[in-house]
Amino acid sequence: MASFVKGTLLLMVVIFISKCLGFLYRMQFMRIAGEEVVGIYMTAYPAFIFFIALVQLGLPIAITKIVAGFAAKRQVVQAQAALTTAFRVSTISIIVFIPLILMFLPILTNKLLQNHHTYYPLLVAVFTVPIVVYGGIIRAYLLGLSKTAPTAWSSMIEQAIRILATTFLLPIFLTSSLEMNAAYAMGATALGETAASLYLWLHYKWRYKTPKKKQHYPVAPLFRIALPSTGSRLFGTFTWFLEPIIFLKALTTAGLTAAAATTLYGVISGVHIPLLLFPAFIPAALSIVLIPAVSNAAAVHNTALLNERIKISLRLSTLVGCYAATFFLLYGDTLAYELFHLKEPTTYMRILAPIFFFYYVQSPLLSILQALDEAKVAMMNSIYGGIGKLLVMFFLAAQPSFHIFGAIMAIGFGVLLTSFLHIATLRRMPNIHVGFRLFAAAIGCFIVTAIVQSFITYESIYISGVVSFFMLTGLLILTKQLKAHDIRYVRSLFSRL
Repeated sequence: MASFVKGTLLLMVVIFISKCLGFLYRMQFMRIAGEEVVGIYMTAYPAFIFFIALVQLGLPIAITKIVAGFAAKRQVVQAQAALTTAFRVSTISIIVFIPLILMFLPILTNKLLQNHHTYYPLLVAVFTVPIVVYGGIIRAYLLGLSKTAPTAWSSMIEQAIRILATTFLLPIFLTSSLEMNAAYAMGATALGETAASLYLWLHYKWRYKTPKKKQHYPVAPLFRIALPSTGSRLFGTFTWFLEPIIFLKALTTAGLTAAAATTLYGVISGVHIPLLLFPAFIPAALSIVLIPAVSNAAAVHNTALLNERIKISLRLSTLVGCYAATFFLLYGDTLAYELFHLKEPTTYMRILAPIFFFYYVQSPLLSILQALDEAKVAMMNSIYGGIGKLLVMFFLAAQPSFHIFGAIMAIGFGVLLTSFLHIATLRRMPNIHVGFRLFAAAIGCFIVTAIVQSFITYESIYISGVVSFFMLTGLLILTKQLKAHDIRYVRSLFSRL
């Protein structure tokens, strides 16, 4: 248990560092390549992720679970036999799906995405898929053995190579062709994935010798675990795959050109959304640490302790959302403009920031529902949120009076719908006394701070930010949302772990 917790905490730190590196990568990419190239790249990227999920067939999840079972029994030969079978199945999957995807590319680029500039980036992406698939199998095997350090290092290597390639190689290859520039950018992603997969393969070859005694592992047990998990993942990546298609279709219906709509999608998905998602690392990390506490309280049927731990975890996540929503509302558009060197400032963050207040409680809500054996309901809530976002996006963004703001409101609607469904699911569970009232005080503090600060002019944005921080902190203390007891509680959780 101690090694598992240490591995989890290591992954938390690495995820945070990877987020910082990813943020740096996006800044460099936008500054060097420009909004149009970023738009083409970000339009093609969801299809890349969908292709990976399709070809993987859910095998990484199956390998992790099966290898973990063998590792617990010290059955090394069987674990490596399962790995060999997974490699063979992956090879067959690549041989079957990659040609089909290549044949589908012209339809995807010209008919669905309505932008022929995405063809070459997607072509590079398709030939990167096998590398990601094989690397994912090795990563899953190591996770099954509870070896989190090499998987963490592989993530760091991937991000570092992408940053170096974007910073030093991309400027050399830049041309007047937007599609080739986007293809070169996708090539930087391919280099990162290749380096990460190569590191994992070398680590495996160096640390784990192939046993002399060979053993065959059947395919059926792999698919019994893989196929159910791949269904939910495929649906999730498919809705993301559909997002740029519906976004571009709706905006072109509203009167924008395909090139302008592609650029707008790149700015929103490549700048504003990552900026908003950056603080979400904190509640995600908290949810990892607090899940065992919720599970243990539920297992012993201690209702009082269960409700206390749920309330504390949600209140801590709400505090993160409160600070993030306040600062992004007041300074988000300025940060996006200055950090990413956008051609002109936007007002998108002012719309999204208040809505994303609820995004920061999604990961702890999801974790709590999973700990209480409501994982299937939680998954359906996420599916409903994804479908609702796409439907609203199609109808609102297609209206000339809304167009881009309709698309932004649709993104916010998806966040709200998923979060509210999670809260409603938790609220109707017996013996759980948590509802929307928990978030009222924090939302009130956020609103008061935002209103007061919007009417005051400061000489510097830094001075304004400091004043906003102390004003919000004071309001949270006065309303008893921020307590010294919370800090001691989180410290005790980590010390016990």
